[in-house]
Amino acid sequence: MDVVIFGKLNCGKCAGAKERVTVLIEKMGLAGKVPMQFVNLDTFEGRAEGAFYDVYDAVPVTIVRSEAQEVLFRWEGTMPKTEELKPVLENANRAAAH
Repeated sequence: MDVVIFGKLNCGKCAGAKERVTVLIEKMGLAGKVPMQFVNLDTFEGRAEGAFYDVYDAVPVTIVRSEAQEVLFRWEGTMPKTEELKPVLENANRAAAH
């Protein structure tokens, strides 16, 4: 499982989403187990990857993917709330452990 945040460098909500996810992963003891990637939509490569996931203007977009790169959860245009994201990470971590 991993978390991908699509956003722009000059976007406050995007930076907030990145910080919130990073802190939650660390607090849950999942650092090193759950990679988090920020995709900069201001670059050609970022726009190309964003297009693959239907990410365009409503940033930030936070996606939790399975090991097979399937989208499990998606938050669009907002930061995921801790109380929404925490159970997703807990369940995915339990599933990966079995």
